[in-house]
Amino acid sequence: MPVEIERKYRIGDFSELIGLNSPTLRYYEKEGLIKPHRTENGVRYYTDLDAKWVRFLLHLKSTGMTIEQLKRYVKLRAEGDSTINQRIELLEEVRRNFEVEFQQMQDSWTILNDKLDWYKGKMGGHIEDSEQFSDYLQSLNHGYLEER
Repeated sequence: MPVEIERKYRIGDFSELIGLNSPTLRYYEKEGLIKPHRTENGVRYYTDLDAKWVRFLLHLKSTGMTIEQLKRYVKLRAEGDSTINQRIELLEEVRRNFEVEFQQMQDSWTILNDKLDWYKGKMGGHIEDSEQFSDYLQSLNHGYLEER
């Protein structure tokens, strides 16, 4: 069975691979989120495992996780399995916040589509010129106009 050689990426190539620019990678390094490897000459490089890790961090970040929360998660992870409960608590907090933001985004998406339908209805003659958008929304009764 052939031995798999670990690929090494210099920062520019790694940047292209994962879609982050070099200054952002250096910032993540400074914040302790990633730790590049070094050649004997001190040149930083990354591996495919590093790419998987950064992609995971980016998924967490896309949920609204702050840099401080990411740093906390990374620190807890480095401490080992004894911190699993703390990681669960952190991720559950992020999930609760994300659920609120996600619902707001869904509401905004619905309003955007309703506005488009309203305009198309006006253009197609299905909605009276005098009908206000707010009245149209009220008639749809989606419930997203209520305070959350």
